[in-house]
Amino acid sequence: MVALPIYLDNHATTRCDPRVVEAILPYFTRVYGNSASVSHSFGWEAEAAVEKARDQVAGALGAEGREIVFTSGATEANNLAIKGSVAFLKKKGNHLITSAVEHKSVLDPMKRLAREGWDLTIVPPDEFGLVSAESVNAAITDQTVLVSIIAANNEIGTINPIGEIGRVCHDRGVVFHTDATQAVGKVLLDVQRDRIDLLSLSAHKIYGPKGIGALYVRRREPQVRLVPLFDGGGHERGMRSGTIPVPLAVGLGEAVEIAMNERDEEATRVGGLREKLHRGIAERVEQIRLNGHPKKRLPGNLNLSFAYVGGEALMMAMRDVAVSSGSACTSAEPEPSHVLRAIGLDEDLARASLRFGLGRFTTEEEIDFTVGAVSDAVARLRSHSAIWSSRG
Repeated sequence: MVALPIYLDNHATTRCDPRVVEAILPYFTRVYGNSASVSHSFGWEAEAAVEKARDQVAGALGAEGREIVFTSGATEANNLAIKGSVAFLKKKGNHLITSAVEHKSVLDPMKRLAREGWDLTIVPPDEFGLVSAESVNAAITDQTVLVSIIAANNEIGTINPIGEIGRVCHDRGVVFHTDATQAVGKVLLDVQRDRIDLLSLSAHKIYGPKGIGALYVRRREPQVRLVPLFDGGGHERGMRSGTIPVPLAVGLGEAVEIAMNERDEEATRVGGLREKLHRGIAERVEQIRLNGHPKKRLPGNLNLSFAYVGGEALMMAMRDVAVSSGSACTSAEPEPSHVLRAIGLDEDLARASLRFGLGRFTTEEEIDFTVGAVSDAVARLRSHSAIWSSRG
């Protein structure tokens, strides 16, 4: 008997792995010093834990520990990477490049800079959500100072050719940032091989605690310099002032290490469950569309559009399965996903989409239940649709 409700929204956040919780707990009660307190053993012990976590994160990226800056999450890391780098580079040029399928924590800072006078190019993806190195190269001018392209899309799961884009940016002398929040621990990333200058990540997407993330900042060939977003003590080598939350940093380090050690095995298992879910729904529900690249996608991502069915209504009709709609409510008026619109879906089909996010703790029994829940809900909703009934 499957336990209800079922959680299939692992792109939004993940359950904290019990092994991560076990690693964190001593740092709430036993090792509680401030890692910046260098005059006594309580601080030294906390500092040692933070530096271990820093090295764990760096090791997963092919980086050095001193290139890792702890933040409150990927949103702050993205803002620091974008606003901090362009503030330092503003005398070099005034042109920025990003893509139409970025997370809002990249698109919104970019658009704010555009309102402040920066020249912004938003590169379109192909029909699968892929952003090519050729399109980025074509957009670069002699005024370009920063390119920011997502590593793996949070809605449709498409994995971008980050290494190719990084090499283009390196050859053209442009700083390259990638939001790797969904990719770390699932996709092999190497900041040296891929010529990444800035990389953002978050713990709670990889079975770690909420409230902690990190930004990789290249130190050489070339050295990347940032203007901090806020001041107040000069922590993190002056790039991010504020007391480091030692338990959360420990949790991030442990979560990254577990994800890297188990990445291949987990990708195979979760990818198999994803295919089982897709196949099961496709066999029982007609007129569905797969959104995102059929092969170059995150193992746990399945984004489907169901013709003549609203995504929000479909979610409400299957309350025992937690998923996300392809539509996002940004105000009182729901708007269709900007990612789905960017890959060519019309407004109706964009609103008729669900994102299934499978993860480490997803079971085969849960997938079997979900196939039935989705197909039954779609059938009920379509039976009340005049448009569906009049298709001819």
